[in-house]
Amino acid sequence: MDAIWLDDYLALAVTLNFSRAAERRNVTQPAFSRRIRALERWVGTDLFVRTTHSVAMTAAGAKFRDQAEMLARTIQQVRRDTLAVAERQTHALTVAATHVLSFTFFPAWIRRNDDLFGRGHLKLISDTMAACEDILARGDAQFLLCHHHPDAPVHFDASRFRSALVGDDTLIAVSAPDSDGLPVWAIGGKAPIDYLEYGETSGLGRIISSAMRDTALSRRFRPVFTSHLAATLLTMARSGAGLAWLPMTLAADDLRDGRLVRAGGASCEIPLQIRLFRPLARQSDAAEGVWSAIA
Repeated sequence: MDAIWLDDYLALAVTLNFSRAAERRNVTQPAFSRRIRALERWVGTDLFVRTTHSVAMTAAGAKFRDQAEMLARTIQQVRRDTLAVAERQTHALTVAATHVLSFTFFPAWIRRNDDLFGRGHLKLISDTMAACEDILARGDAQFLLCHHHPDAPVHFDASRFRSALVGDDTLIAVSAPDSDGLPVWAIGGKAPIDYLEYGETSGLGRIISSAMRDTALSRRFRPVFTSHLAATLLTMARSGAGLAWLPMTLAADDLRDGRLVRAGGASCEIPLQIRLFRPLARQSDAAEGVWSAIA
C-alpha cells in the first residue's frame, strides 16, 4: 500500500466529492480516482459508493476512517521522530497560515512573540485554508493560524484539535468609488451586484457562505470572478470589477486612502476571530512551551 492513498482517502471522506478532493490533494481527478481504486483493491472492498451526482461512504469505508486517520498520523510521527533523532528538527517550529494572514497579521504577531518562537527556528507555510488544514492534520506543522467563525467549522476532526484566540478581524463589503465617492457596487437597492467571490478552498469563502446562506442579499449576487486569494479580490475590487468581502486587516489602507469604500453599513460586517489551532496530542517541548504561553 502507498501511504499517500491514506491522505487521498481522508480528503475524499471529508469532501465526498472527487473533484474537490483531487484539488485538495493537488492531483488531477483521473489520477486521484485511480489511487482511490488502488486503495480499495488493497483493502479488498469498496470504500465509497459512486453515482452520477454523488459520493457516499460504504459501511466498510466509514469503519476504515478512524484507523486510516490514526495510521496517517502514526506514519507522520515516525517520520518526525526519526528526523529529530538525526538532529534535523531539534528546535524547529512550523506554522501553517492562510495567505492573507501570512502578510497582514502574522509578521507583527511574531514580532510581539519573538521570545516564544525564537529567531532562526520558525518556518511559515502559507497556503489556502483547505491546504493548511491538511498540513496540520498530517502533522507537517505544529500550528495553524487562520480566520475563524463559529458558523463555519474547520474541516478536520475538531475532537482531536484545540485552538486559542490570538486576534480579531472583520469582513467588510467593499467596492471601488464612483466620481462622487459612492460605491460603484452598493448593497442598498434591488439591482444585481457583480460579485467577486472566493474559491472553494478558501476559509473566508466558507465563512461568507455560512453567514449569507439563504439571505435576500445573496440572491442578488452575480459572480463575475473567483479566486482563493483575498489580495487578488482586493485588486479586482479596486478596478471596479465588483463587490468583494475583504478582511479589515487587508483593506484598511485602501479604505483610508479612498481607493475603496464600504459597500454597505455595519449590518453587513462579519466579525472574525483569528485563532491558532494545534493537535490535541502532545508535541515537542518547544511547541508546548509556545502553546502554554499563548493559550
